[in-house]
Amino acid sequence: MDVLYLDNHLLVVRKPAGMLVQGNHTGDENLLDVGKAFIKEKFNKPGNVFLGLVHRLDRPVSGVVAFARTSTSARRLSEQFRKRTVEKLYWAVVEGKAPESGTLVDYLARRQTKSRVVDNDHDRGQRAELSFERLVYADGLSWLKVNLGTGRHHQIRVQFAHSGYPLLGDFKYGSRKKFPNRSFALHARSLTLAHPTKKEPMTFEAEPEPFWPVQFT
Repeated sequence: MDVLYLDNHLLVVRKPAGMLVQGNHTGDENLLDVGKAFIKEKFNKPGNVFLGLVHRLDRPVSGVVAFARTSTSARRLSEQFRKRTVEKLYWAVVEGKAPESGTLVDYLARRQTKSRVVDNDHDRGQRAELSFERLVYADGLSWLKVNLGTGRHHQIRVQFAHSGYPLLGDFKYGSRKKFPNRSFALHARSLTLAHPTKKEPMTFEAEPEPFWPVQFT
């Protein structure tokens, strides 16, 4: 975990690929507990440390994650994510030569740990929209900059796979190529939100993992 920003209201970190954001049945190390331990040690805090989880990244995904340091900040940040006023920009490397730019609009339905594209009249279908720009094409792979218009389960992974461009290393959605560290090539490059107390917009950026293909970093 790399700390990108810290004050009395906000902790922003770079999540490494392969780490859980929140603990689960595996008992594996997770970002929330690591963040709490960091705050506890840095400020010599006794007892339990509050750290509010306001959004998540899938375990294989690296990038920017923001935590709230107070319950008030947690409420205000959660409201921003709910109202979709937070700007989330991702980098993705997909298989094949993707178009230079475009917008994808689909309806997604989730079943347990997987989502799929369904007809727009499906009873569980939720509208999913994203826009993208191709930054580089090399060696049969496309590096994309992706802006999310909605925040559906596995949205980027499902929509690009459905379009014929699965994310590099994403075996669940059709990739046949390995990617290091049991991850796939999706990185939360930047996050723009309003500071929970100052109200001013702030943008945080994080670099991808060092094992990303050199032409895509």
